[in-house]
Amino acid sequence: MKELIIIEKQDERQISYVEDGILKEQYKENNEKKRLEGNVYAGKVVNVVDGMQAAFVDIGENKNAFLHIKEVLPKKSNITGNKEEKLQKYKIKDYIKNGQTVLVQVKRDCESAKGARVSTNIQIAGRFVILLPENNFITISQKIENEEERERLKKLVEKIKENKKIGVIVRTASENINEKELKKDFINTLEKLKKIQEEFNRVSKENKPAIIQENDTILEKILVDLVDSKLDKIYVNNERLKNQIENIIKDIYGDIPIKIECQTQNLETRYDLDDQIEKLQNRKVWLKCGGFLVIDKTEALTVIDVNSGKFTGKREIEKTIFKVNKEASIEIAKQIRLRDIGGIIVVDYINMQEEENKQEIIKILEKELKKDRAKTQIMQFTKLNLLEMTRKHMFSS
Repeated sequence: MKELIIIEKQDERQISYVEDGILKEQYKENNEKKRLEGNVYAGKVVNVVDGMQAAFVDIGENKNAFLHIKEVLPKKSNITGNKEEKLQKYKIKDYIKNGQTVLVQVKRDCESAKGARVSTNIQIAGRFVILLPENNFITISQKIENEEERERLKKLVEKIKENKKIGVIVRTASENINEKELKKDFINTLEKLKKIQEEFNRVSKENKPAIIQENDTILEKILVDLVDSKLDKIYVNNERLKNQIENIIKDIYGDIPIKIECQTQNLETRYDLDDQIEKLQNRKVWLKCGGFLVIDKTEALTVIDVNSGKFTGKREIEKTIFKVNKEASIEIAKQIRLRDIGGIIVVDYINMQEEENKQEIIKILEKELKKDRAKTQIMQFTKLNLLEMTRKHMFSS
């Protein structure tokens, strides 16, 4: 049973995704905090810094935004981006000039001491596709694993986009849909993109920063993603919120394919939800075997330390270590999804001697991360026996 439980309080909205009573994803949307991620702006370049291969862009917010050369070059694909490009062969000043008005999208919200990170590679999302202007590739969601289906969707998109120079990311929700539905969503999303470009052309003549399109709320984005994922039910704690959600879903789907129930009391205690959420604040996470994880989040990265704790095992040390690391891998995948941890993640597993065991741990982690809607990438173990990975967070905190 897949359920969405949405509790609205005075100053925030708590959104919980639950499967069979177990919390899988949890987000909080502050009604007073302005969230910039996803916003599209006409920004004015105020300073190009050659040595940093970057520029600072005035987008009309409190702090100037940061634009790096890798976010200016057209993407080769949504999977590799520009990672395979030798960025040193490009010069930021050949693409961006002081005083220039540029169309940018916020990729990462501003932090306490830093402005937002922006990109000229804007992405406009539909229900089934995401479009990237000034690019020219087709990427199928990695969550769609059937090769025949991937090839079918790729051929459909090639046919639908008709040699247009535009990047297309085919979303997971598109699996098994027909050409008519895919084409309709492509056309609708393309229309959104055209309106953005027309508005940019209009406001850029004024040569000052302006917002072109505001982002969807966290709730709106989750509804687009999850209703297509065979969501069984939505619970809310007031009628006004129920009506709002019904209108959002109707705009997306044309009808209400899911039951929405208003429950004004005891919604927080359903499935002991309040207890499950409270545990997410804990730095230490215990494993069933007696080991535990310690999760430390810094500005640059997140470090997860695996400890054997009370578990000593009854066999030789390598098997004991592998058992703890195996259970830890399952819990790590669960925790980074629950806490929406993004960016660089370094896992300090208990040191294993056998290479076969290390590779098995990677396979287990990969398998568990397939349950995560966010994009993840696992590297190999380093010489210091640390496992590095990256995850694209769902929403800025």
